[in-house]
Amino acid sequence: MIENFKISLKEIDKINLINQEDKNYRIENLEFFNKKGFPTKKEEDWKFSDLREIFSKNFKKIDINDAYPEENNFRLIQEFDHNYILLINGRLIRSDFKFEDKNKIKITGYKEENFLREKSNNPLICLNNALSNEGYNLVVEKDYKFEKVLVIYNLFNEDLSEKILNNKNKIIVNKNSELHTIEYTINRSKNKFFNNTYENVILYENAKFKNICIQAGRSEGYFHKFLNGSIKSDSKYSSFIFSSGLKFNKQDIQIDLEGKNSDCEIKSALFLNKEDHQEIKTIVNHLVPNCKSFQKIKSVLDSNAKGVYQGKIFVKDIAQKTNAYQLSKALLISENSEFDSKPELEIYADDVKCSHGSTSGNVDENSVHYLMTRGLTKKEATQLLINGFLKEIISEIKSDTIKKFVENKLEFQVYGY
Repeated sequence: MIENFKISLKEIDKINLINQEDKNYRIENLEFFNKKGFPTKKEEDWKFSDLREIFSKNFKKIDINDAYPEENNFRLIQEFDHNYILLINGRLIRSDFKFEDKNKIKITGYKEENFLREKSNNPLICLNNALSNEGYNLVVEKDYKFEKVLVIYNLFNEDLSEKILNNKNKIIVNKNSELHTIEYTINRSKNKFFNNTYENVILYENAKFKNICIQAGRSEGYFHKFLNGSIKSDSKYSSFIFSSGLKFNKQDIQIDLEGKNSDCEIKSALFLNKEDHQEIKTIVNHLVPNCKSFQKIKSVLDSNAKGVYQGKIFVKDIAQKTNAYQLSKALLISENSEFDSKPELEIYADDVKCSHGSTSGNVDENSVHYLMTRGLTKKEATQLLINGFLKEIISEIKSDTIKKFVENKLEFQVYGY
């Protein structure tokens, strides 16, 4: 049963380990996971997304993935020029940086030595620490700005069924450098599986990193990502999340603003339907003076969907002149849909500008009626209002071709074609 799910320590023996210290670290993490199990609503961070209950209802069993990923009929996006990384089931298969100076870029598969052996009370991070052996390490050398966007194709094979995949990624953007990425998930499996990712992003002085997260289509996959970001002086981290279509998805994002004048933006537009369950959880830590953060999360929920946003802004006592903003908005189309919001401010400095807010409600019937008097059906009027609600976030993408690409993917979720 999933309630009593435990993983044998023998699974660690299947991994190509560095040394005994590495093995002991993995064993310690796996023992912690086996003791705690999948997180439940008793834990504050999971009070709205009881993973143990979700798995119990949707999985008969879960096994460790041991299949070697195979590439089959993979096609690149044709709408715009781009560099790319291809991952299959989390494993780095190949990369192509044909638009760049390849001497300024380093890309390797997962290596244990690229990650610190940190302790965590999060059972999913511990599970990842114990079993991860796939992923990638990307380094952009100093004084280099990418000419074209980098698309990270995150492909999952057809034969994945009731498996757990654990992978670790690391992205380093060095001083005075810039990188834009699109994380593009393509799930070919019609079955349920669980992908558990740990990602570390480090931006050094005066670096910029912008990421867009989007899916190719609907998916029966269950996804969890913990992203740990370290932002140095005069650097900017930007994230656009358009993760509609996943059966379950939790993005757990922690950003540490460690250098003066650092900046963090997290924006999201989601359309959740057909019992989708998605959560965005953020912690932005303002640790030094003169830093900014901006968060805006917009969700549309239909047909028994559930959306969650937990957002926390932490301001350390020395972090004067902080400017932090956080807002979530939800539009509920169905009476059976649910949106839970938990905004938090924890402030220890006195010279700051911080605000947060959360709103949720139904579609404005007066607006629907007005559009129907102009010849639209009720369904068309509702879809038009949904589109307008979400497009505020999409409109902030600067590239017209990428903006159009994102619009088409999101409209497919709303309209179904």
